[in-house]
Amino acid sequence: MEGNIELDQAVLDGTKIISSTCLWYVGMGSSSKTSLQASVRGDGELLPKGLVTKGDSDREMSEGQYESDKAINAVSPFSCPKPYAWGQLKAPGTPNFFLLSEFREIGQQPPEPVRFSQWLAEFHKSSESPASKFGFHTTTCHGKAQQLTNLWEDSWAVLYRKQLVHVFAMDKKKHPVWPEYEYCAQLVLDHSIPKLLNPLQSDSRSIKPCLVHGNIWDENTATDMETGEPFVFDGSAFYAHNEYELGNWRTPRHRLSSKTYIRSYKRFFPASEPEDDWDSRNLLYSLRFNVTAATLILGSNNRDKVLEDLRELCKRTCPDELESFKSRVAASDEKDGDGKSEEEEEEEEEEEEEEEEEEEMEEEEEEEEEEEEKDEDTLAGSNT
Repeated sequence: MEGNIELDQAVLDGTKIISSTCLWYVGMGSSSKTSLQASVRGDGELLPKGLVTKGDSDREMSEGQYESDKAINAVSPFSCPKPYAWGQLKAPGTPNFFLLSEFREIGQQPPEPVRFSQWLAEFHKSSESPASKFGFHTTTCHGKAQQLTNLWEDSWAVLYRKQLVHVFAMDKKKHPVWPEYEYCAQLVLDHSIPKLLNPLQSDSRSIKPCLVHGNIWDENTATDMETGEPFVFDGSAFYAHNEYELGNWRTPRHRLSSKTYIRSYKRFFPASEPEDDWDSRNLLYSLRFNVTAATLILGSNNRDKVLEDLRELCKRTCPDELESFKSRVAASDEKDGDGKSEEEEEEEEEEEEEEEEEEEMEEEEEEEEEEEEKDEDTLAGSNT
């Protein structure tokens, strides 16, 4: 729809909008976005465009994106739309929240690989975490799913394990019990994370907590139509191992999954040591994105793909534990509908055979006795 629209007083109070024109409106479940061309005063500067988003009880989404985009913009100005304000609308009824930020004209999505990966690598290198810790000062969201970001840890392995526990818990609430999935998930938490992430910060190795966008995929990055430069938006930021950012590029559903993007990024920001673990770490990091996608897109095959990845990680990091589980499953599968194992069935068959043999022997003995009685009767008749 197009034309002049009426804005909530909270938006007007927080941003000093002089006028607004709706360019498009998209409704997605309980959340929606409205793009509008507006005259906005931000820090005394007159800007030509703006963006308002609002949704049903989406405080964390609005605040999280505001703080994410603010942090990204502080590190790399012009590489992310500048956020101006967020807050709760004053309209009565269900609480709704808004976010107002600079509007950008979207061009090529995703951007050209070399320029984009070079910018991303420099962005990661340039960021500085408070007290050199991993985490963030507030909760950010992946879509409508809250991420566990509002904490600080010295250890990346500790933080990532907490975050993966969090997404597995969300996933469990949305889906029925799946023993193999849950067992493999626990193996990854207990074995894969320590084996793959502890070495990053041991034996004199260290990694820098880098500010990450947190959810870069095809639709969250683009080429700016005015400047021709790549930019990102809809941030889900926190301070992490820089390689975490590329976990979302592993899934084949994204064009960013092209090996060109990852190869180009690694030219500008080489893999952390141990370098041989890079692919396994990338597979581990992809779980955060794919498990979350499974909770957001119910009925998809995302969980099947996650289970494949869980199995593969277990094969690489804890093969004995995985084989032990498979053996127990195989033994369980041997049970029939009565709950009896193959060994129990063989014992029953042997008992039945013994019973049949005993019955046959008894019948033979009875027949022999009858024959003997006939012979005795015949002999007695001949004697008379």
